[in-house]
Amino acid sequence: MEVQETEVQTDRVLTVPNLLSFLRLLGVPLFLWLVLGPEADGWAFVVLAVSAFTDYLDGKLARRWNQISRLGQLLDPLADRLYVLSTVVALTLREIIPLWFAVLLVARDVLLIALVPALRRRGLTVLPVHFLGKAATFCLLYALPLLLLGDGEGTLALLAQVFGWAFAIWGVGLYWWALLLYVEQVRRLLRTT
Repeated sequence: MEVQETEVQTDRVLTVPNLLSFLRLLGVPLFLWLVLGPEADGWAFVVLAVSAFTDYLDGKLARRWNQISRLGQLLDPLADRLYVLSTVVALTLREIIPLWFAVLLVARDVLLIALVPALRRRGLTVLPVHFLGKAATFCLLYALPLLLLGDGEGTLALLAQVFGWAFAIWGVGLYWWALLLYVEQVRRLLRTT
Protein backbone atom coordinates (compact mmCIF):
# COMPACT_ATOMS: atom_id res chain seq x y z
CA MET A 1 0.00 0.00 0.00
CA GLU A 2 1.67 3.18 -1.18
CA VAL A 3 0.98 6.30 0.86
CA GLN A 4 1.83 9.83 -0.12
CA GLU A 5 3.42 11.52 2.85
CA THR A 6 4.27 15.19 2.97
CA GLU A 7 6.42 16.58 5.73
CA VAL A 8 5.51 19.89 7.31
CA GLN A 9 8.08 22.38 6.02
CA THR A 10 6.96 25.57 7.73
CA ASP A 11 5.10 26.64 10.86
CA ARG A 12 3.96 29.84 9.15
CA VAL A 13 0.22 30.34 8.95
CA LEU A 14 0.20 33.24 6.53
CA THR A 15 1.34 31.65 3.27
CA VAL A 16 0.03 31.94 -0.27
CA PRO A 17 -1.14 28.28 -0.34
CA ASN A 18 -3.02 28.73 2.96
CA LEU A 19 -4.59 31.94 1.65
CA LEU A 20 -5.78 30.10 -1.46
CA SER A 21 -7.29 27.34 0.69
CA PHE A 22 -9.01 29.92 2.89
CA LEU A 23 -10.45 31.66 -0.19
CA ARG A 24 -11.75 28.30 -1.38
CA LEU A 25 -13.56 27.92 1.95
CA LEU A 26 -15.16 31.35 1.50
CA GLY A 27 -16.44 30.23 -1.89
CA VAL A 28 -18.59 27.45 -0.38
CA PRO A 29 -21.43 29.68 0.90
CA LEU A 30 -21.27 31.76 -2.29
CA PHE A 31 -21.66 28.60 -4.36
CA LEU A 32 -24.62 27.41 -2.28
CA TRP A 33 -26.35 30.77 -2.59
CA LEU A 34 -25.84 30.83 -6.37
CA VAL A 35 -27.24 27.32 -6.83
CA LEU A 36 -30.12 27.44 -4.36
CA GLY A 37 -31.03 31.14 -4.45
CA PRO A 38 -31.12 32.70 -7.90
CA GLU A 39 -30.18 29.36 -9.56
CA ALA A 40 -27.35 31.13 -11.36
CA ASP A 41 -25.79 27.88 -12.52
CA GLY A 42 -23.27 29.54 -14.83
CA TRP A 43 -21.81 31.61 -12.00
CA ALA A 44 -21.94 28.64 -9.64
CA PHE A 45 -19.96 26.68 -12.23
CA VAL A 46 -17.38 29.48 -12.34
CA VAL A 47 -17.03 29.34 -8.53
CA LEU A 48 -16.44 25.58 -8.72
CA ALA A 49 -13.95 25.97 -11.57
CA VAL A 50 -11.99 28.61 -9.66
CA SER A 51 -12.06 26.35 -6.60
CA ALA A 52 -10.71 23.41 -8.57
CA PHE A 53 -7.94 25.53 -10.06
CA THR A 54 -6.93 27.01 -6.70
CA ASP A 55 -6.99 23.49 -5.20
CA TYR A 56 -4.40 22.46 -7.77
CA LEU A 57 -2.46 25.71 -7.39
CA ASP A 58 -2.21 25.72 -3.58
CA GLY A 59 -0.67 22.25 -3.51
CA LYS A 60 1.75 23.04 -6.33
CA LEU A 61 2.86 26.30 -4.72
CA ALA A 62 3.18 24.73 -1.26
CA ARG A 63 5.54 22.10 -2.66
CA ARG A 64 7.48 24.46 -4.92
CA TRP A 65 7.95 27.20 -2.29
CA ASN A 66 8.49 24.77 0.63
CA GLN A 67 5.37 26.12 2.34
CA ILE A 68 3.70 22.85 3.32
CA SER A 69 2.20 23.65 6.71
CA ARG A 70 0.11 21.86 9.30
CA LEU A 71 -2.70 24.39 8.70
CA GLY A 72 -2.52 23.76 4.96
CA GLN A 73 -2.73 20.02 5.53
CA LEU A 74 -6.00 20.63 7.39
CA LEU A 75 -7.49 23.41 5.24
CA ASP A 76 -7.00 21.76 1.86
CA PRO A 77 -8.90 18.50 2.51
CA LEU A 78 -11.49 20.43 4.54
CA ALA A 79 -12.19 22.68 1.57
CA ASP A 80 -12.40 19.63 -0.73
CA ARG A 81 -14.87 17.88 1.56
CA LEU A 82 -16.99 21.02 2.01
CA TYR A 83 -17.19 21.61 -1.73
CA VAL A 84 -18.16 18.01 -2.41
CA LEU A 85 -20.69 18.00 0.45
CA SER A 86 -22.24 21.38 -0.40
CA THR A 87 -22.45 20.48 -4.08
CA VAL A 88 -24.05 17.13 -3.29
CA VAL A 89 -26.59 18.81 -0.99
CA ALA A 90 -27.38 21.54 -3.51
CA LEU A 91 -27.73 19.15 -6.45
CA THR A 92 -29.89 16.81 -4.39
CA LEU A 93 -32.18 19.65 -3.31
CA ARG A 94 -32.45 20.76 -6.94
CA GLU A 95 -33.16 17.10 -7.92
CA ILE A 96 -30.22 17.04 -10.33
CA ILE A 97 -28.78 13.96 -8.64
CA PRO A 98 -30.83 11.24 -6.93
CA LEU A 99 -30.89 10.87 -3.17
CA TRP A 100 -29.25 7.40 -3.27
CA PHE A 101 -26.21 8.90 -4.99
CA ALA A 102 -25.93 11.61 -2.35
CA VAL A 103 -26.20 9.00 0.41
CA LEU A 104 -23.35 6.98 -1.17
CA LEU A 105 -21.07 10.01 -1.10
CA VAL A 106 -21.97 11.24 2.37
CA ALA A 107 -21.90 7.75 3.93
CA ARG A 108 -18.29 7.30 2.86
CA ASP A 109 -17.25 10.49 4.64
CA VAL A 110 -19.25 9.55 7.74
CA LEU A 111 -17.47 6.19 7.87
CA LEU A 112 -14.11 7.90 7.41
CA ILE A 113 -14.90 10.29 10.28
CA ALA A 114 -15.76 7.27 12.44
CA LEU A 115 -12.07 6.26 12.22
CA VAL A 116 -10.91 9.48 13.89
CA PRO A 117 -11.45 8.40 17.55
CA ALA A 118 -9.31 5.30 17.01
CA LEU A 119 -6.54 7.48 15.56
CA ARG A 120 -6.78 10.02 18.38
CA ARG A 121 -6.41 7.31 21.02
CA ARG A 122 -3.03 6.55 19.46
CA GLY A 123 -2.02 10.23 19.32
CA LEU A 124 -2.52 10.56 15.57
CA THR A 125 -4.53 13.35 13.98
CA VAL A 126 -4.67 12.65 10.26
CA LEU A 127 -3.89 9.88 7.84
CA PRO A 128 -1.51 10.53 4.97
CA VAL A 129 -3.46 11.15 1.77
CA HIS A 130 -3.55 8.33 -0.76
CA PHE A 131 -3.27 9.06 -4.45
CA LEU A 132 -6.49 7.08 -4.86
CA GLY A 133 -8.35 9.48 -2.56
CA LYS A 134 -7.01 12.42 -4.56
CA ALA A 135 -8.10 10.74 -7.82
CA ALA A 136 -11.60 10.20 -6.40
CA THR A 137 -11.85 13.83 -5.32
CA PHE A 138 -10.57 14.91 -8.75
CA CYS A 139 -13.31 12.88 -10.46
CA LEU A 140 -16.01 14.26 -8.17
CA LEU A 141 -14.81 17.84 -8.51
CA TYR A 142 -15.30 17.43 -12.27
CA ALA A 143 -18.48 15.33 -12.07
CA LEU A 144 -20.58 17.60 -9.89
CA PRO A 145 -20.10 20.82 -11.89
CA LEU A 146 -20.76 18.92 -15.12
CA LEU A 147 -23.97 17.52 -13.65
CA LEU A 148 -24.94 21.07 -12.71
CA LEU A 149 -24.33 22.19 -16.30
CA GLY A 150 -26.28 19.16 -17.50
CA ASP A 151 -29.43 20.51 -15.87
CA GLY A 152 -30.64 22.18 -19.01
CA GLU A 153 -31.63 21.64 -22.61
CA GLY A 154 -29.55 21.16 -25.72
CA THR A 155 -26.46 19.36 -26.87
CA LEU A 156 -24.09 21.03 -24.43
CA ALA A 157 -26.29 20.07 -21.47
CA LEU A 158 -26.56 16.49 -22.74
CA LEU A 159 -22.77 16.21 -23.15
CA ALA A 160 -22.22 17.70 -19.70
CA GLN A 161 -24.65 15.18 -18.25
CA VAL A 162 -23.00 12.19 -19.97
CA PHE A 163 -19.47 13.20 -18.96
CA GLY A 164 -20.69 14.26 -15.52
CA TRP A 165 -22.17 10.85 -14.78
CA ALA A 166 -19.06 9.12 -16.15
CA PHE A 167 -16.86 11.10 -13.75
CA ALA A 168 -19.41 10.57 -10.95
CA ILE A 169 -19.43 6.79 -11.30
CA TRP A 170 -15.64 6.62 -11.35
CA GLY A 171 -15.45 9.10 -8.48
CA VAL A 172 -17.79 7.12 -6.23
CA GLY A 173 -16.00 3.86 -7.03
CA LEU A 174 -12.59 5.36 -6.26
CA TYR A 175 -14.01 7.14 -3.19
CA TRP A 176 -15.11 3.85 -1.65
CA TRP A 177 -11.94 2.03 -2.71
CA ALA A 178 -9.91 4.77 -1.00
CA LEU A 179 -12.03 4.28 2.15
CA LEU A 180 -11.09 0.59 2.19
CA LEU A 181 -7.40 1.56 1.94
CA TYR A 182 -7.81 4.06 4.78
CA VAL A 183 -9.52 1.43 6.95
CA GLU A 184 -6.64 -0.98 6.28
CA GLN A 185 -4.14 1.78 7.04
CA VAL A 186 -5.85 2.51 10.38
CA ARG A 187 -5.92 -1.21 11.19
CA ARG A 188 -2.16 -1.45 10.60
CA LEU A 189 -1.46 1.70 12.59
CA LEU A 190 -3.51 0.45 15.52
CA ARG A 191 -1.68 -2.86 15.44
CA THR A 192 1.80 -1.28 15.37
CA THR A 193 1.36 1.72 17.71
